[in-house]
Amino acid sequence: MTELSDEQKRDFEAAAFRRLVDHLRERSDVQNIDLMNLAGFCRNCLSNWYREAAEAEGVPLSKDQSREIVYGMPYAQWQALNQTEASDAKKAEFEARRPRDH
Repeated sequence: MTELSDEQKRDFEAAAFRRLVDHLRERSDVQNIDLMNLAGFCRNCLSNWYREAAEAEGVPLSKDQSREIVYGMPYAQWQALNQTEASDAKKAEFEARRPRDH
């Protein structure tokens, strides 16, 4: 197996993150509640993790700024364009599996 430098790992991880974000932007039909129920994370989680990483490096980033980075537009705009009302079954599943920080 090829030994990767820390810089290469960081670059590859950053590329994979950008690809994931691009994929989620293309799949706006997939709702956050679906992601949460299936995978335990959603676009908002990614934006929170991004903000936490920035803050760990001393870079203040607001919730709105980090969400815009992940969504590719202001969150309210994404919601208006893409978010649909979740079914009662999806809401119940989310409540049963809900992570403590959501």
